[in-house]
Amino acid sequence: MKSAVETLNPTRVRLTVEVPFEELKDSLDAAYKKINQQVTVKGFRKGKVPARVIDQRFGRGAVLEEAVNDALPKFYTDAVNQAELSPLGQPEVDITELKDGETLNFTAEVDVRPSIEIPDYSGIEVEVDAVEVTDEDVDKSVEQLRERFASTTPVERAAEDGDVVTIDLEAKVEGKVLEDGVAKDVSYTIGSGELLDGIDDAVKGLSAGEEATFTSELKGGSAAGKEAEVTVKVTQVAKRELPELDDEFAQLASEFDTLEELRADSRKRLENMKQYDQATQAQERVLEKLLELVEVPVPEKLLEDEINTRKHNLEHHQLGQMGLTLDKYLEIQGKTAEEFENETREAAIKGIKTQFVLDELVKQEKLNVNQEELTEHLMRRAASSGMSPDQFAQAVVEQGQVPLLVGEVARGKALAVVVEKATVKDTNGEIVDLDDEEEPAEAEAETAEAAAESAESAEANESAESAESGEDKAEEKSEG
Repeated sequence: MKSAVETLNPTRVRLTVEVPFEELKDSLDAAYKKINQQVTVKGFRKGKVPARVIDQRFGRGAVLEEAVNDALPKFYTDAVNQAELSPLGQPEVDITELKDGETLNFTAEVDVRPSIEIPDYSGIEVEVDAVEVTDEDVDKSVEQLRERFASTTPVERAAEDGDVVTIDLEAKVEGKVLEDGVAKDVSYTIGSGELLDGIDDAVKGLSAGEEATFTSELKGGSAAGKEAEVTVKVTQVAKRELPELDDEFAQLASEFDTLEELRADSRKRLENMKQYDQATQAQERVLEKLLELVEVPVPEKLLEDEINTRKHNLEHHQLGQMGLTLDKYLEIQGKTAEEFENETREAAIKGIKTQFVLDELVKQEKLNVNQEELTEHLMRRAASSGMSPDQFAQAVVEQGQVPLLVGEVARGKALAVVVEKATVKDTNGEIVDLDDEEEPAEAEAETAEAAAESAESAEANESAESAESGEDKAEEKSEG
């Protein structure tokens, strides 16, 4: 077999392949065997029909078509490997010549990973927010903890702001009670904003046994987004009582003996959180600077698939779980359909570029992923998915997603290499030493993963499809 490569553009090539007919022998033998098992010829036992009889009765063309369909994927793969290409998606195959007993010639056009040159990135400089924890921040943190230990006491009076009311709800749309529009004994804190718009004004001033009706747009359920007439009945009013901020509270709410110790711990926790946020911010901004330095052509087909993947995930998973349509989501966000399309396209381009650039860095820096790193990443992904590590690991293996996880970790390590060489200063002009941050590798993997998002899945799907495409295209051309 001989093959040649023609570069059509930075992300697409045409393979021209010439196959001597003798290299089709195994596929021809397999074709005769397959046809033998499918046909019945009088005078011959099933599976024992001679090749010449099959040619006479069913035509040599049928055998050649079957043989080519069997052989083409292998010849295409061999040509790709000889040229050391990284194909993306399905090839467009055209059989240019098929002479019985002489030759099989075909071409295959396919998108490929572009060749990327990573310039010197040691001069990257970024600015991040300074880590500053104020007394007000500590007060807010302690107050939130105090809220968690609030108690409630039923009272015989009208409901006020901050009270906890027990309520029954009934929602009607166009005069009909919704099947999922009735709820009993719902506990609600007035002013929390956790239920329907308008409910605070409706229940304030009501005592136990009283009810009111108001109009609100439903946030979820079968009539999400529709205006509903909601009847709310108060069955109990309870006053929330917060514990005193003293040493006794510190002992109740924590492992500390004094309120001063609790506040000191809260300050330290806030500092750690802001340091982690600062590290993530640094990684995101270093990545943006890196992408600005590198010219990355994006294959149109891969970009189209990535955009469609992002839209599908948003509409059928994220918004679907919230009971929202895309139109309602855009209305809430205050965006036009055109703005949404542009933002989705820009995010998809960034995701693909991120993956290409960091993957090239992985090769350039000869980075590897060990079992411990993969296990740590798997544990983190399992936690974010709400699955146990064992369940998540089993799902990853069954779906063939292990290489995707390895890629995520490797890209995180590649980003870490760039961040390590970058100059990071905070808004006070101080140099930020990210080596002091907790779990920097995990943060970098998360940053790289968030930037790339589903680009890797889109590419993986395309690559998987390409394994079958040679056979599909060969059958189409042969039938034509």
